[in-house]
Amino acid sequence: MNFTLSDDHLELRDAAQTFLDKEVDLRPLLVPGATATDAGYDTLWRKIAELGWPSLIVPETYGGLGMSYIDLAMVVGEMGRTLAPCPFFGTLAGTWAILRAGSEDQRARLLGRVAGGEAKLALALTSMDGAIGESVAATADGSNHRLTGTAWYVVDAAAADQIVVAARLDGRLKFFVVEAKAAGVAIALLDWRDITRQVGTVTLTGALGELLTGSDDQTWPWVRDRLYLTLAAESAAGTRVVLDDAVTYAKERMAFGRPLGAFQAIKHQLAELAGQAECATAAVHYAAWALTEDDARAPLAAAMAQSYASDAYRDATYRNVQVFGAIGFTWEMKNHLYYKRARCNAELLGPPAQQREEVIQLLERQAA
Repeated sequence: MNFTLSDDHLELRDAAQTFLDKEVDLRPLLVPGATATDAGYDTLWRKIAELGWPSLIVPETYGGLGMSYIDLAMVVGEMGRTLAPCPFFGTLAGTWAILRAGSEDQRARLLGRVAGGEAKLALALTSMDGAIGESVAATADGSNHRLTGTAWYVVDAAAADQIVVAARLDGRLKFFVVEAKAAGVAIALLDWRDITRQVGTVTLTGALGELLTGSDDQTWPWVRDRLYLTLAAESAAGTRVVLDDAVTYAKERMAFGRPLGAFQAIKHQLAELAGQAECATAAVHYAAWALTEDDARAPLAAAMAQSYASDAYRDATYRNVQVFGAIGFTWEMKNHLYYKRARCNAELLGPPAQQREEVIQLLERQAA
């Protein structure tokens, strides 16, 4: 396997880097009470839609670009590096659910609008305790379905035009598309630690939902693997940027007449983080390759990438704050934004220990 990125991958990454460095400004978030909206959440999305990024994972058949997961990792990594506040994660999640569970007609009708930047999506999955599809029930209403219940921790719900909802229908996990502004749908923002994202609850009271007719027991695992890659790509890039910031500060900050980085207690920590950053990036590239090739090891690779990158990012942001000292966790510094993103990324789809358990189960099944 060749982990060397192609010229096309590097050009895509560099183009995303140039755009996001110009458009993302985190300074409005460096005051108490700030939200993602203050940092241009909606404005950034409009510009991203103009670039065609929502169409990256939409097949050409439905009006998208149909690019690979390696291409996606290049863009998502840059978004993680800059903490770009916009509803990209939710749109990716909803798109994958429709791709996996929708009929041919549903894919063409729903994903064409996403590819054109005309619709934003969100994926409503969990109950308050993190169980998938257990807090929303679906009942048949003639040829339609009605949904009742509350889904928690829904990323980008408040910005979405349509929400893909996981619900139980006759005891089976199914996926439904709900219009975000329809009767019986109420969305409330949560006081989420990571203020670069919008996360909320979706409460449904007899809301009309369109059943994605291809929903089956493998829909969620298929979508989950791709969300693992997305979070891992963000986290790997975040690990590197907070490491670079810490190294730069350690070179400039003087203590006892010497640069801070000259002391072994600092030097060794940064060297260890450099190794973790490299391993996290390699894990992301491997998972992206496996998903692109539809390799049998893709679920294993995705879970490994999410587990390792989550731990690396949390460790890096913690040590970054320690290197900066007292100013490292003040509102005026951006360190705390990465610290919070690292912790939320590590919990959004379950903690790293959960992914390691999934790795064990996958390996046991392979060995059986």
